[in-house]
Amino acid sequence: MKFRPLHDRVLLKRVDEETTTGGIIIPDTAKEKPMEGKILATGPGSLDKNGARVPLDVQIGDRVLFGKWSGTETMIVGEELLIMKESDIMGII
Repeated sequence: MKFRPLHDRVLLKRVDEETTTGGIIIPDTAKEKPMEGKILATGPGSLDKNGARVPLDVQIGDRVLFGKWSGTETMIVGEELLIMKESDIMGII
């Protein structure tokens, strides 16, 4: 894939969980979109007031948690992916 996010944005793919912690399988129609994803690409980082580059805290391959309505959904090479700012990410798992 030839996609590179700009500034402090990241490209990630949602990670689906098949069953609940109790072992119950939820049908597709009742599922909510997961709020967990894997980082596929990162931008170079944002610029501070002096023009110096501030690197991102996340790296490619990190598994992260993000807000329910965070990011912009897009289709790239037939896959449903999310583009969001690093500040929308709540933490690394």
